[in-house]
Amino acid sequence: MAVVGLTGFLCARTAAVQHTQTVHSDTTPWLYVANQNSALVSIIDMTSNTVVETVDLQALGFSATAKPHHVVVEPDGSAWYLSLIAENRVLKFDRDNQLVGQLEFERPGMMALDPSSDRLYVGRSMAAVNPPQRIGVVDRTTMELDEVDVFFPRPHAIAVSPRGRFVYSASLALNQLGAYDTETDAVELETLDGTTHTMVQFALTPDGNTLLASGQLTGTLLVFDVSQSPTIRLTGTIEVGHQPWHPVITPDGRFLYVGNKDDNSVSVVDLETLAVVTTITGPGLAEPHGSAVSADGKYVYISNRNLKGAYTPREHDGGEEGGQVGTVVVINTASNTIETVIEVDRYPAGMGTMTRYAQSAGTR
Repeated sequence: MAVVGLTGFLCARTAAVQHTQTVHSDTTPWLYVANQNSALVSIIDMTSNTVVETVDLQALGFSATAKPHHVVVEPDGSAWYLSLIAENRVLKFDRDNQLVGQLEFERPGMMALDPSSDRLYVGRSMAAVNPPQRIGVVDRTTMELDEVDVFFPRPHAIAVSPRGRFVYSASLALNQLGAYDTETDAVELETLDGTTHTMVQFALTPDGNTLLASGQLTGTLLVFDVSQSPTIRLTGTIEVGHQPWHPVITPDGRFLYVGNKDDNSVSVVDLETLAVVTTITGPGLAEPHGSAVSADGKYVYISNRNLKGAYTPREHDGGEEGGQVGTVVVINTASNTIETVIEVDRYPAGMGTMTRYAQSAGTR
C-alpha cells in the first residue's frame, strides 16, 4: 500500500506531493474513502476491489484530528475534492493524488459537484452545532469561495440537478429543505409537517425529477417530486431501517441502496414501485455510513464505521486508542449479495468516484 505525502504544511496550488510508484490510468475507476478518525483517505481500485494507495493528511501538514468526511470526483476522474470537518477546509487533489488547491470553509460536510460547470457545492457538517445558514459555492478551477444563504439552520444534505440549474439542501434541525436556482439566485423553501426527520443526505434520480432524502430519526426515505423546481413537493415516504444514512441510485435510475446505520443493513428500493425489495445483511456491514456506485451499475459500495466492533478485522488489531478497523462492503447489484469486504482504516465515512453517466442525463 503506497502512501502519498509531504512533510510540512502545503499552501494551495503551490506545492507538489511526492509521486508514488502506482501507475495511474486515465480509465481506471478509483473509489476514494475518507477515514474520519485516522486522517487518511483510502484509494480503492474498483476493477480489483483492493486498496492500492493511501493519502496521509498528517504528512501534508494537517492534524491527526482533521476529520476527512466526504469526497466528490470530477466526472472524468481528473481531480477529487475532500472536506475536512475539524480543519475547516476543502481540499483539491489531482489524478496523481497531489494536493493542488484548498480553501477555508466553516465545518464543511457533504459536497455535490455540478458536472455541467466548474461549481462545487458544500454543506455543513453534522458536527457543527450552529454553523452559518449558508452553503458554499466553489469555483473548482480557482478554488475561490462564495456562499449562498438558504435561510434554515444546519444545512447538511446537498444535491445538484443533472444540468446544474438547481441545488437542493436540507436542514438537520428542522423539517425544511430548499431549492437554490443558480440562474436567478433565488431560494424556494419547503417545510414539512410532523416529526423531525433529520434529513442526512439526498439521492437524485438521473432524470433529475425525483429527490429522495434519508430521514435519520424516522427510519424513512422521503420522496420528493422536483420536476417543477424550484417547487419541491413531498409525494410519499418509504420505511427502511433504523438511521438510514447516505443513499445512492444506480445509473439506470431503477434502484436505490441505503445503509441503515443502527441495523447493520442495506435496504434496496425499487424506484418504480417505491418499495423495499430486499434487505442485505452480512459480514462487513457494521454501522453503514457512505455509499457509491460503479459507473456501470454492477457494484454498490457501502462504507462502515465499525466503531462498536461488530466486525472483527482479518489482519488488524483495531488501531490506536481502541479504534476499530472500518470496512467497505462491495454489493453485487445483480444478486444483491455481498461479494467482497475491503478493510480500510478507522471510521470510513463519505466516499466518491467518477460518474460519467451524470452528464448525459436530465434537462435541468
